[in-house]
Amino acid sequence: MALIITDECINCDICEPECPNEAITQGEWFYEIEPNKCTECVGHFDTPQCREVCPVDCIPVNPEHIESKEALLEKYHHLMAENV
Repeated sequence: MALIITDECINCDICEPECPNEAITQGEWFYEIEPNKCTECVGHFDTPQCREVCPVDCIPVNPEHIESKEALLEKYHHLMAENV
């Protein structure tokens, strides 16, 4: 499961530096999450850090990118191998 930032985002800049995979970037109107980089923090933390710090609770699961915890962990390992 990748996460998505909805249009309720207030552009507070809190989530972007919390993402260990650098999946969050500033979009045209509000922050966006790159689903190919989002692991919901699997491999890094027990909970998605962006959701932990979001003051307006605008980061739900993206229904277009449903993945199991195993798939997220595999994605995490792939991303870490690319960064070596």
